[in-house]
Amino acid sequence: MSRIDETKAFLPIRIAVLAVSDTRSLAEDKSGDVLVQRLTDAGHVLAARSILPDERARIADQLRAWCADPEIDVILTTGGTGLTGRDVTVEAHRDVYEKEIEAFATVFTLVSMNKIGTSAVQSRATGGVANGTYLFALPGSSGACKDAWDEILAYQLDYRHRPCNFVEILPRLDEHMRRK
Repeated sequence: MSRIDETKAFLPIRIAVLAVSDTRSLAEDKSGDVLVQRLTDAGHVLAARSILPDERARIADQLRAWCADPEIDVILTTGGTGLTGRDVTVEAHRDVYEKEIEAFATVFTLVSMNKIGTSAVQSRATGGVANGTYLFALPGSSGACKDAWDEILAYQLDYRHRPCNFVEILPRLDEHMRRK
């Protein structure tokens, strides 16, 4: 089972938060607020925050810009992961990914099943890697953001988490792009 190794030092990482919504403003972004509160409470750094409408190209462009920023290690998006015609966040993420983290969606579904039962099938949460940056698309509900952070990301984004975590391999995500 997973655990935190208290003999290791905590390593803060820099996280950007993007809300995707046609109807909310940044001031009304409760899910983004949840993520910001949790990541800062954990000791991480909020590197950037923004909100965009459900427009695939604009979302992908923002993700690419943040992936190119050396001051951002992780991007969390909230919203646009459902099944309606305007839900395009997952497609925008996949336009950017070099590698998808398929197990993130699976684990998120398992966590969601414990909270909302079979309604979990309506979520298309996803995770991936691009340009040495982790990207995670979370549903727009604040409850789903809490679940994703509390049950998955809080551990995987903590260098002390054992047996393994995303932070320890962060420096190697872009090794294929380095000169040999």
